[in-house]
Order: sequence, then structure tokens, then C-alpha cells
Amino acid sequence: MQSSIDTLINFTADKDLKAIAQKVKDQQRITDEEGVILFEKASLGFAGTLANFIRERLHGDTTYFNRNFHIEPTNVCVFSCKFCSYSRLYAQKEEGWELSIEDMLNIVKTYDGKPITEVHIVGGVHPKMNMDYFIELMQKIKAHRPELHVKAFTAVELDYMFRKAKLTVEEGMKRLHAAGLDSLPGGGAEIFAPEIREQIAGDKVNAEGWLRIHEVAHELGMHSNATMLYGHIEKYEHLVDHMSRLRDLQDKTHGFNTFIPLKFRNHNNDMSHVPESTITEDMRLYSIARIYLDNFPHLKAYWPMLGRDNAQLSLSFGVNDIDGTIDDSTKIYSMAGSEEQTPKMSTEELVTLIKQVKRRPVERDTLYNVVKDFSNEVFVAQPAAHLN
Repeated sequence: MQSSIDTLINFTADKDLKAIAQKVKDQQRITDEEGVILFEKASLGFAGTLANFIRERLHGDTTYFNRNFHIEPTNVCVFSCKFCSYSRLYAQKEEGWELSIEDMLNIVKTYDGKPITEVHIVGGVHPKMNMDYFIELMQKIKAHRPELHVKAFTAVELDYMFRKAKLTVEEGMKRLHAAGLDSLPGGGAEIFAPEIREQIAGDKVNAEGWLRIHEVAHELGMHSNATMLYGHIEKYEHLVDHMSRLRDLQDKTHGFNTFIPLKFRNHNNDMSHVPESTITEDMRLYSIARIYLDNFPHLKAYWPMLGRDNAQLSLSFGVNDIDGTIDDSTKIYSMAGSEEQTPKMSTEELVTLIKQVKRRPVERDTLYNVVKDFSNEVFVAQPAAHLN
């Protein structure tokens, strides 16, 4: 019986696509040019078949999630990214929110006794929330709950912190790591190509600065994630260029855990005139990312951004991780018009979502160590509770 990829190779007439499919079967890396060809020529079915082949070769039916929660210290920001619906400029700070260290520590304390493994801390770049402020926050979190993994601060936030403190990237990362920073999220990458980045986020750290911060984190033994904002004014070559830079750094450091494509949402921002990508385009993007990024172990779909049904669908297009319970009122995507206005799923809901598409739900920690396999878990009906 022929495998799906053999059938694809045999029945694909286009010689470029046939060669790419053969490379995928043989576990050979595709080139940047071939990445662009996939965007230009590959149907959703073609790209999806290759991506699912890679996904199942790497992970079988395993689909990861974690039990986490988000803290967003502020949405007040000194930067003015055109795609952002979330932040409020410092001059209009009365329209935003600012949490104190005590406020944030109280959020952490609400999870005492609950099986949470990670706190994810990102927000706007507030001039008064400097490095000393966040060092104190992390030290208090670690003093209260030492085993809680702190994944915090985009490279944009870190670049501002370091410049304000007059520290090198190396000095700043060492100080934060010593204070309790365990790993970095992947935000702030947007699109690396300067001709696009300057149009949508020209005042924030550039591609070289973003990559350098992650490289230093990896050198210190920390892991990180990587993102890419897609579906706005970029062209195919910009997407491939972005992934190429990430692939090159991963070859060097092996420090990235996962790649997370982030869909541009056009509500309530300065790019509302730009139409959003279709679900077909979304799934094709996930598929091509899985094919191209051969050295990234995981591909994640951030379900609050895609919505639950589309996150479920992505598990057939290369994705093997759908993030976590979130369990908060994160506003980064809801303010931009995403389907999830109050993104929160219980463990039972996440497990059920994964099982419905015949995948195996496995709880992980931030570094993808297995916490629990939920394949055979049977949930007992009970009254609604906070984070079942």
C-alpha cells in the first residue's frame, strides 16, 4: 500500500513540487527558493500532506498543551506599531492599565494549590517598569513558588530594558536569568525584513537585535520560542526570509523550542484597511512553516488567536502544540478582533478538543518534558470550577 507522500510524488505533475516532496520524504532540507515555490504553487492539500507527514514522523499523534496563565503588566507602551490593537501610548496612559508588583503577585497566588507549571509575562513597554522593577517581581514570584517556570518578556521589552539600564545584552540577560527568568516567549519578531518592519513597527528593536537577544539567551542555557506575524503587507519572500533567519540561528544554538505563526487581525488598529488572511491561507502557512523549519522540533498554533475550531483543524497541517489553558483575560488578540474574547480553557476542554480529531493529548511543561499523558483520562462530571 502506497503511503500518502508516495502517492503525492507519483501524481504531482509539477517538477518543482515533485522535487520538494521527494526531499521531504528523504528528510532533506528545502532551500529558500523552494520555500517561495511552495507559497507560489502548492495547493493546501499538497502542503498539508507534506506537513502532516513531517508532523507524524516527529511526533506521531501526540499533541502537546500546558497548564499556564498569563500576566500582562500593562498595555501602556512607548512604541506605536501599526498592527497593534492592544497598547496605548504613554501620552494616553489613562486609557490603559498598569499593574503593581503586588497586583501581579496576587494573581500568582490565586493559583496556589493548582497544577500550573508556567506563568507567561508580557505586555507593553512602559518607561517606569524597568529592569529593577521586573527583577523584584520575578524574585517575589520565585520566593512564593520556586518551581513555577517564568517565561517572560519579548525581545522588544528586553531591548528597551537593557538600553535604559545601560547594559549590554549579555549583562542584562545574565541579571534577569539570575533573578528567575527561565525562558523567553517569541513575541516581537513580527517580520524581520526591514522594508516591511519599518512600515509596521519601525521604532522597535530590529531583526538583528531580536535575534541577538535570543542567541544570548540560548548561550546562557535558556530556551525560547519564535513567532512570525503574517497575513498583512508582506510578500512570500519576506515570510521565507524571516524563517530563514530563524533556521540559521537554530542551526547555531539549538535553543528554540517552537515556532508560532501569528495571524494579523485588523480590528481597532492603524491597519484596519488590510484584509485578513483566509483560513485556507492560514493552514497553508502552517504547513509550509512545518516543511521549511526542519530544525524546529515543534510547531504551535496559538488557539486564542485562531479560535478553537481552527486550532483543531491545524493539527492536520503540521501543528503538534496548541499552547495551554491560558486561563486569564489576555487581551492581546481579543482587542484585535479574534474569536476568543475571554480566552480560557480548562484541561478537560483542551483534552477533549484534541481527542475529537483523533490526536493524543499530552500535558507538557515549558521545555516539553511530559507531565501527563491524557490519552486514557476519563473526566468525571462535576460543577464548573476554576481550572479543572
